[in-house]
Amino acid sequence: MKQIVKPIKDSNVLEQVKDCLLHKFDTGRRNYTIFQVGKATLLRVSDVLRLKKEDVFDHHGRVKRNAYTIDKKTQKRNILYLRPIERDLEDYYDWLEKYESEHPKQTIFTSEWLFPSMTHPNKHIDERRFYMIMHKVGEILQIDYLGTHTMRKTGAYRVYVQSHYNVALVSELLNHSSEKVTFRYLGLDQETREHILDTIDFG
Repeated sequence: MKQIVKPIKDSNVLEQVKDCLLHKFDTGRRNYTIFQVGKATLLRVSDVLRLKKEDVFDHHGRVKRNAYTIDKKTQKRNILYLRPIERDLEDYYDWLEKYESEHPKQTIFTSEWLFPSMTHPNKHIDERRFYMIMHKVGEILQIDYLGTHTMRKTGAYRVYVQSHYNVALVSELLNHSSEKVTFRYLGLDQETREHILDTIDFG
């Protein structure tokens, strides 16, 4: 049976997932940062994992304001706004540097990839590995809807709610072809629609 991946709608659950990613793995800082980047940029997991350090950091190690990427699936250009995750990326940069200084054979700081594989730093972490990490978090927290797309869906849902249900904005950020696709992607089921309608003053 195919797993249904949903956005994390409860902020308390989101904090538990972030805490688990950060503290339950030796590579917690990397796993956490992948999740934060995916959530804030709304990139597909394949595009998050293909980011290079030079996309995100300047030659002084400072976080750029924007990153410019090409969407692997649609070939559309993406302009990523990095300010919301500037602190997370700075902490991650420091962690990479410290980790390599303590494990000189694991050249993860000098790797070109933003999220290098720990065993093969000349390659980025692959989607299957990140899926296993998210699956493990799901097992620990007893959540059955976590997967590699959780971060993108969660970020999209939070923009949707906090922008007062601006589906056009979310659709554009996701590079979707239509708002209908975005509604389906966000998992806006009948219960959610009714909750939104409850907040509307129809006069």
